[in-house]
This record gives sequence, C-alpha cells and structure tokens, in this order.
Amino acid sequence: MYDRTSILLHWAVGVAILAQFALGWWMLDVPKDPPGVRAWWFNLHKSVGITLAAFVVVRLLWHLTHRAPELPLPRAQRLAASWTHAGLYVCMLLLPASGYLGSSFSRYPIKYFGAPVPHWGWDWPAAKALMSAVHLCAAWVLAALVAAHIAAALWHLMRRDGLFSRMWPA
Repeated sequence: MYDRTSILLHWAVGVAILAQFALGWWMLDVPKDPPGVRAWWFNLHKSVGITLAAFVVVRLLWHLTHRAPELPLPRAQRLAASWTHAGLYVCMLLLPASGYLGSSFSRYPIKYFGAPVPHWGWDWPAAKALMSAVHLCAAWVLAALVAAHIAAALWHLMRRDGLFSRMWPA
C-alpha cells in the first residue's frame, strides 16, 4: 500500500493532467477575434501547466525519498511499469519546459494567473516552432502513456490481484 501523500499526489496530478489535456485541445479552436479571449485561455493553460509542473516536481521528490512498495509482478511486467512511469515523468517535465520555452521565443507575454513571468528568450519564430513541435509530440506521448497506465490499472482491477487497491484512496 502506498502512503496517503503518494496517493494524494498521484490522483491530484492525474486529474490535473486530464483537465490540462482537455483545456489544451479545446483552446486551439478558440477564435483569435475578439482580441484577448484566446490569449486569456492560453494564459490559463500556461498557469495551470506551471502549477502542475510544481506538483510533478514535488511528486517526483516524494517518490525519490519514499520507497514504493515492491511490485509483486513478473520481471517483464515490472520493467514495463518502470519504463512507463519513467516516460510519464519525462513527459510531465518536458511539457511545461517546452511550453515555457516556446512562449519565451514568442512576442506574447507569459502570465501566471495574471502576473507577468520573465521571458528567457526573444522573438525567434524558428525556436518557437521547434518548442511547439516538442510540446505537441510530448503531449501525444503522454496521452499514450496515460492510456497505457489506465489500461494496466483497469487490467489489475479486473484481475483482483491487489495492485489497483494500493493506489486507490481508501
């Protein structure tokens, strides 16, 4: 069984990621007119992303300092779980980094819930395009890893092998 903090961080980050996916895909269709509406949604997405990145760092630090219970699985399944979790963390850190850098290489301000955040770059369309491509690719990879994670959790729930209940809030 995982400790309460691990469970809370797992579910908080998981729900926030699903909400961020929904917001990210939806906001792409927000029209540019009237001015300001699209920017408001993009800044909300950036603000949630920065907050989520902080929670991911806390979760990663917690994970590194609190040993997870042993997985009673065959070696191949343990390796698959380890690689999937590593991929989840890489994507959860790459997404806010690429989003922030992409915003830094544009002429638009970065705001954290209305407060200006400093740019680390300048208006450089090629770098903005590269960071946008990395951001989109990481989002798709994260979506695939989240789907695999959920599928594995449901598989363990159906098998009733006790793995699902270790992370389910009691």
